Amino acid sequence: AFFWLLSLLAASLLWSVSVQLSGREDAALLLLGAAAAVLLQELCRFACFKLLKKADEGLATLSEDGRSPLSLRQMAYVSGLSFGIISGVFSIANILADSAGPGTVGIHGDSPYYFITSAFLTMALVLLHTFWGVIFFDACERRRAGGLGLVVGGHLLTSGLTFLNPWYEASLGPIFILTLGTGLWAFGTAGGSFRNVLKCLSCK
Repeated sequence: AFFWLLSLLAASLLWSVSVQLSGREDAALLLLGAAAAVLLQELCRFACFKLLKKADEGLATLSEDGRSPLSLRQMAYVSGLSFGIISGVFSIANILADSAGPGTVGIHGDSPYYFITSAFLTMALVLLHTFWGVIFFDACERRRAGGLGLVVGGHLLTSGLTFLNPWYEASLGPIFILTLGTGLWAFGTAGGSFRNVLKCLSCK
């Protein structure tokens, strides 16, 4: 979560400087700002991986059997989940504040489903960050540039789809399809299989 906050701080500073230099806040600048924020988040995710990797090596050195008590997959899951939770908190905080009033949702012809769709988008974002963390750490460990590129590309695509709001059919649907696909990918990356799912359901 700390690394995500660092990326938020860097993105905020970059946005402030860009607005001051350009003297305007148009759609193109907003798109560039969102893309820069995504890239900064992924850069901080990589920094988090490097730091946790060093810590893991240190724990392995100190242990009696030469093994770390934590696996890379566990650290990837926790890191991704923390990224997702702090991102979700910042995404929904202002919306929850607005929901307390005063005001009426949809009074100017806007969608009356603003709050419920925002909640679903936030949920998808938390899940995506968790999945991206698992995939990203595995790709870094195995030195797979393709996996890293797909994570960054998926993050950019998700961020770009939110610009289609309030046409929620065009944004919410594709984002949930992306979430499902990324979740299956992360499940396979973590060593999951359909056979394991069947064993779990049958309590074997």
